[in-house]
Amino acid sequence: MGETGAHAVAVVLVDDEELIRTGLRVLIDAEPDLSVVGEAGDGAWALDVVRRTRPDVVLMDVRMPGVDGIQATRTLLSALDDPPRVVVLTTFENDDHVYGALRAGASGFLLKRSRPDDILAAVRLVARGDSLLFPAAIRALAARHAAPATGPAGAVGTLTEREAETLRLMARGLSNAEIAAELFVGVQTVKTHVSHVLGKLGVRDRTQAVVAAYDSGLIRPGGA
Repeated sequence: MGETGAHAVAVVLVDDEELIRTGLRVLIDAEPDLSVVGEAGDGAWALDVVRRTRPDVVLMDVRMPGVDGIQATRTLLSALDDPPRVVVLTTFENDDHVYGALRAGASGFLLKRSRPDDILAAVRLVARGDSLLFPAAIRALAARHAAPATGPAGAVGTLTEREAETLRLMARGLSNAEIAAELFVGVQTVKTHVSHVLGKLGVRDRTQAVVAAYDSGLIRPGGA
């Protein structure tokens, strides 16, 4: 997989609309630190393209004929030892497919009508290992899709009280510095809590941790 920093961030585009892929390619390739290294017009082709090009980030349309973005994301993340970060693209913020893609392992989502600068910022953000969290949108999606639960279950139930509180604040979209201010602790302490949360839940990023929190019942869609 391409290295960020010393080399341009490698991006693969997966969308059944050629016009969308062309627009994204022109936008991304104009940046010196970003480069489109491959494209796929269907989710079924995505794995082959990603295996061949080893990108850092995949921009994946969530709704495609045949293999959609949910299944393609799940396949990519399970089939590769060092998979790329996946950001799903959607036309509507309340697209029910988005929550399925987040459950499948996507690091976040972007609206196709997003400002060009926001798309570029999102690619750079996930390439360095961060997540795209939109608390209000995820809360609304979770309200429709998170399984009913009476309380924390599974791996979420192994979190300490402070780790669970850190996760609740992550779900509100707070940064490490903001969480530190809320908990009256140092930023390094928050980083340790976040690392423990991700490790105990077996997830790669904050988005996956937040989805697990909703699905387990630790956080209720009515209020994080």
